[in-house]
Amino acid sequence: MRQLQVHIDSSSGFCFGVIYAIQMAEDLLEEQGYLYCLGDIVHNDVEVERLQKKGLRIINYEALSTLRDECVLIRAHGEPPSTYQIAMENNLTLVDASCPVVLKLQNRIKTSFDKKDQIFIYGKHGHAEVLGLLGQTNNEAVVFENLDELLRHELPQNITLYSQTTKSTDSFYRIKNELETRGYSVAANDTICRQVSNRDKELRRFAQRFDKIVFVSGTKSSNGRVLYQVCKDTNPNTYFVSMVEELNPEWFEAGNTIGICGATSTPMWLMEEVRDALLTF
Repeated sequence: MRQLQVHIDSSSGFCFGVIYAIQMAEDLLEEQGYLYCLGDIVHNDVEVERLQKKGLRIINYEALSTLRDECVLIRAHGEPPSTYQIAMENNLTLVDASCPVVLKLQNRIKTSFDKKDQIFIYGKHGHAEVLGLLGQTNNEAVVFENLDELLRHELPQNITLYSQTTKSTDSFYRIKNELETRGYSVAANDTICRQVSNRDKELRRFAQRFDKIVFVSGTKSSNGRVLYQVCKDTNPNTYFVSMVEELNPEWFEAGNTIGICGATSTPMWLMEEVRDALLTF
């Protein structure tokens, strides 16, 4: 036994948008025994698997287009207008668990698009939230993942800048400042969720306190990749796992203090399982 001292970061785990969506799903599953969900309800495979065992049925857009007279959950990431149109045509009841922060962002982008602003969205190509944002602009806005990619575009003099809600605030403002340094006029709309962005500073403080950090996240989580890097930059002895089975006892030495933390899509029960496994080493 290595006698590890293990602590879970109380600030880690689901953000309120994910908590809301999963609670709605569990309530409906208990009531009717099954529920369709458009895309993974959260970017964490083990949590999705837990809910599938309760009757959650994950479908894609192709399956949605053939579904009739059913109830479908819209996850926290939000959806483009085309999804609501399909629902009307197919007599689908949508249970809309879109995060309020995402819905507010969609409305702001739609307003900008109606004013014919030149819209650029700092976000991940193909991400569910970004697809919903693009839908507000008839897919005419430009999505970019970093400054280099943005600068490869022929940019207008006046740029209206938005961001996916889970991106880094520091990166967003670096992009804004660089564009202004280059002479562009930038209307920057900081639409980043503070519950998510504040995790950056909280995790830096948390990661400094321990000999080793175990970061728990699904491999599909954009937020997880960002926050893992925050921990790794702060504490080089940071290890990424998506499930308990990925823990390696050789990472740890006798008496090590271990901090466990995770993404906004990481369930607390999974971090607790990781803690319990570490305590057996």
